[in-house]
Amino acid sequence: MLDQETKRKIDNARDILVGKVPDPKSQVEQITIALIYKFMDDMDKESIAIGGKAAFFKGEFEKYTWSRIFDPKLGGFDLIKLYGEAITTMNQNENIPQLFRDIFKNAFLPYRDPETLKSFLKEINEFKYDHSEKLGDAFEYLLSVLGSQGDAGQFRTPRHIIDFIVSVVDPKKNETILDPACGTAGFLISSFKHILKENTKERKGDCLTMDERKRLMNNLVGYDISPDMVRLSLVNMYLHGFQTPKIYEYDTLTSEEKWNETYDVILANPPFMTPKGGIRPHKRFSVQANRSEVLFVDYMMEHISTNGRVGVIVPEGIIFQSANAYKALRKLLVDTHLFAVVSLPSGVFQPYAGVKTSILLMDRTLAKRAPDILFVKIESDGFDLGAQRRQNGKSDLPTALSALLKFKKGLYEGKECEFSEEEKRLAHRVAKARIAEGGDYNLSGERYKETNKSKKSDYELFEINDISDIVRGSSPRPKADPKYYGGNVPRLMISDVTRDGMYVTPATDFLTEEGAKQSRPMKKGEVVIAVSGNPGLPGILKVDACIHDGFVGFRNLSSKVMHEFLYYYLYHQKENSNSQSVGAIYKNLTTDQIKRVE
Repeated sequence: MLDQETKRKIDNARDILVGKVPDPKSQVEQITIALIYKFMDDMDKESIAIGGKAAFFKGEFEKYTWSRIFDPKLGGFDLIKLYGEAITTMNQNENIPQLFRDIFKNAFLPYRDPETLKSFLKEINEFKYDHSEKLGDAFEYLLSVLGSQGDAGQFRTPRHIIDFIVSVVDPKKNETILDPACGTAGFLISSFKHILKENTKERKGDCLTMDERKRLMNNLVGYDISPDMVRLSLVNMYLHGFQTPKIYEYDTLTSEEKWNETYDVILANPPFMTPKGGIRPHKRFSVQANRSEVLFVDYMMEHISTNGRVGVIVPEGIIFQSANAYKALRKLLVDTHLFAVVSLPSGVFQPYAGVKTSILLMDRTLAKRAPDILFVKIESDGFDLGAQRRQNGKSDLPTALSALLKFKKGLYEGKECEFSEEEKRLAHRVAKARIAEGGDYNLSGERYKETNKSKKSDYELFEINDISDIVRGSSPRPKADPKYYGGNVPRLMISDVTRDGMYVTPATDFLTEEGAKQSRPMKKGEVVIAVSGNPGLPGILKVDACIHDGFVGFRNLSSKVMHEFLYYYLYHQKENSNSQSVGAIYKNLTTDQIKRVE
């Protein structure tokens, strides 16, 4: 558990850097490099104290010892020169392990302000290397500030989601474990801690022999295409006790060097986005595709052992997109590997709103025995869905875990499992044969639930298109052109609907008269519905306003239907609307989908 004093020191170091190094990733790199520098010096001092010799700072590198850096006679710009030179050349120090040399690869000092460096190193000096878990916990906290590299489809996986997946997959002490897009090694560290916990009587991991612990540390492997992520992974693993962590800079999707290696367990949250022009993989994949999310899932299926297991986070495109590559992948999953799909709330990766993901759970042994796929829907992961993601004490994860483990146990034992009422609220089985109907192999669990549409009704049902004129919003182009924007005509934004509830008023965006002609005007009292950003969320306009292309509006509503009734009906259909949304990351509803709602 992270103690408050360590947290304070990390926060202080970041606060010192932020004026000169505003990018969180660069802050993490500078703190990482400085910590390893300091820890090498600590280890040298420890060795000397017991009668040994310095192992790292000797020969031509002796001039870079931490005590030399802190020499009060050293002037500010001399400090800049000495420290900058030290971290730049440290990867050439043949006295240090390859692990440390890799960490210092391409290291440099990105600022030249002596006072900032003095204050920063003074804070780093408060840390001391020891062999406890505190340093590992501290580094995990430091990594949490990375948040997301959302523009590349890379989203840091929240710790509680990682731990949930690891608990379901349940890696064992003698199994080989891979994360082929390891980022900062979160899945590998969680797997390590899980296995220690499962082999504990009094002290953590005390049931493991020395050989078993050594084998366990050798069995955890990570790949990442980014040298920066590899560096952070190496440090994270090292600070959790791995002397020689097996983290490799490797392009999982285009390289063939490690293709013939297989693993018992694969865990990952791979990048969602594909570079412009697509990826050009080699020809050994079962599914021919150039989308990264398709190729990563295919890779995992190809690289698990005969009885292997997988837990992977995927964007919604994998779940229901109709392109041939997606359908071929889903067919392969259902036929040979998949036993469960867990739908996560769309706010899990806040503050980057709009990301909707699911977890695919694979087990080759269970897939052969299971006539059904288990679908689990997480409504709340224990945190609110706002940008700050504050804990709310309402987590479905324990119930979901219970249902998944019960389902797995039943399949292993050849028995039908019985879910509790609480588990039934989240989980339901669907026959593989039903999923295969029509050839789409859609993996949206909501699609297979009984809906109001399938129940008998005493009232005649109409499609919304029959009782209203449905119009799509429009936005003047180019954006921010003063010819169109900055006038007095209110324009509704997604945030207005999210904030106001049923009756909505534009508060932040206004068009000129010319801009209004290029947009879509709606009247006071008419109903609108968001089709992107927060798809399916309706509202009733309190004033005349324009709507942009993230909305659909309902004009000329039949006198048989009250506007408030339509609002409530659409509001309660929101979850069903979300299950039909399209788009790999930022979900959207189409006008045609809305027209078909009854």
